[in-house]
Amino acid sequence: MEYSNEFPRKTKDVSLQELRDRLAEFARVREWDKFHSPRNLLLALVGEVGELSEIFQWRGEVARGLPNWTSDDKEHLEEEISDVLLYLVRLADVCGLDLGQAALTKIVKNAQKYPVNPSSSSTYN
Repeated sequence: MEYSNEFPRKTKDVSLQELRDRLAEFARVREWDKFHSPRNLLLALVGEVGELSEIFQWRGEVARGLPNWTSDDKEHLEEEISDVLLYLVRLADVCGLDLGQAALTKIVKNAQKYPVNPSSSSTYN
């Protein structure tokens, strides 16, 4: 697979597998695999989560959809969230984990741990 810098602005339904494959190729062609140990990727991920946190640090509560944010603010948020996602996908790949399946399994476990309480379900609607 040849790595390309060209991506459509809006790609529909990008899979975790596609992200994993593109990231692996991105690292391979740059000879970064030697730096992508689980520890190094985790530390990079933590750094990116810190950068993401800074965006919200002094804003107080933020409304869904970010109605009062500028397009530049939203673009910055997109970039930082993407950094977190990409490092997480790369970390899972380097650890030999199927992130998508692990997430689905975790949702099932959470559903068992936190069953629906019919009397309180309207609280979040």
